[in-house]
Amino acid sequence: MHLTTTSWAGSFFVRYILGVFMAYYLIIDAEILDHDKYARYVVAVTSVVERFGGRYLVRGGEVEPFAGDYDGNRQVVIEFESKHQARAFWDSSEYAATKTLREGASRGSALGVEGV
Repeated sequence: MHLTTTSWAGSFFVRYILGVFMAYYLIIDAEILDHDKYARYVVAVTSVVERFGGRYLVRGGEVEPFAGDYDGNRQVVIEFESKHQARAFWDSSEYAATKTLREGASRGSALGVEGV
């Protein structure tokens, strides 16, 4: 089923009727310290994200600051259907094994944010 709407209220109503409430996003800001090691992490983590229903929306593309300071870090946004799915991914044994590849390759922050 494909439904389109142009208003926020219409979009919310369609999601409510279909039982799809709010998406949940992991927003990652990462300073890359070791590009080769980080590249291995990226390859490994992709399938783990997908197994938990995640979908990359932003993955290190070109950044253009509109306001404020930009530190040059890599930006990543991963969409999940729910906070529960995002948390299941983050706390999983699969991700725990994969994130060891990231150690020493990057540092930064990861935030969970509810969508509309």
